[in-house]
Amino acid sequence: MVALARSNTFTPVDDEQSAFEADVLKGLSQQRKRLPPKYFYDAVGSELFERITEQPEYYPTRCEMDILRKHGAEIAQLIPAGAALVEFGSGSNKKARILLAAVPALAAYVPVDICGPMVEQEAAELRPDFPSLNVLPITADFTQPFTLPQEALEAPARVGFFPGSTIGNFEPHEAAAFLRNAAKTLGPGAKMIIGADLVKDAEVLNEAYNDTAGFTEKFNLNVLVRINRELRGNFDLDSFEHHAFYNRERQRIEMHLASLKRQKVKVAGECFEFRAGETIHTESSYKYTAESLAALARGVGWEPVGVWMDDDCRFSIQAFSLAEPKR
Repeated sequence: MVALARSNTFTPVDDEQSAFEADVLKGLSQQRKRLPPKYFYDAVGSELFERITEQPEYYPTRCEMDILRKHGAEIAQLIPAGAALVEFGSGSNKKARILLAAVPALAAYVPVDICGPMVEQEAAELRPDFPSLNVLPITADFTQPFTLPQEALEAPARVGFFPGSTIGNFEPHEAAAFLRNAAKTLGPGAKMIIGADLVKDAEVLNEAYNDTAGFTEKFNLNVLVRINRELRGNFDLDSFEHHAFYNRERQRIEMHLASLKRQKVKVAGECFEFRAGETIHTESSYKYTAESLAALARGVGWEPVGVWMDDDCRFSIQAFSLAEPKR
């Protein structure tokens, strides 16, 4: 089991530190406090998320991997020979392995993740099993512009891979912005393969984000540990509680950290007051239908070319092709 450290010892980072600090201070200053979910994924958070995916209540990873195993050959037909596969927010390589085994010869596989140690480790583990493949990891915030390696830029086409229903962590306008930016990064002729969780019974969703082993709770609280460590915070973890629930009206799971009492917290020299019951909104996970994701993608220039679902229609993998610019 992953231990959740509570040390307040300050550890300076680098340029990423200033962005983290700015986003945290801005989010905690809002009338409705919030934190960007990308900051969950330090080394401990990434490990905790992998444990979440192994829990019996958490179906998305099992369903997505089942789709990749059953339909990998069909999905691979959309990937041109010699293309570069770019995985946004790669994390664990277990899904990429299934797809890489099914596709024709690739110019490169480019995993992109905000957690540098994890993306480098996963790349190192992948290389012996795919010795003829250029594995070129990038440490970057994939929601911001980044430059692809030359091998990928010189490939005849680039294909984006965005599994894990991470698309659901964006607000709809943010998801549209991501798809627009991905089109710019991947360039003309690009394709995009996206894993998206589907709208379903609220009980199934609520159980998935409240596993009985408590890994989602640890994952949620770990962002406060990171703030304490990197931003001179003094959050008392025992004074905050994990809340996760399905918002039926907005078709999304919401994760919050709720203050159990009236209190003041310091972060990077700033003081923030919490009322009893006040929450920090740490993540949303929007659920889609095939039609709603297709409509979102079409709005920013991506045309649907394929949809695959698991046998219980809980999860989907959807493929899109970048539309040719109008003349």
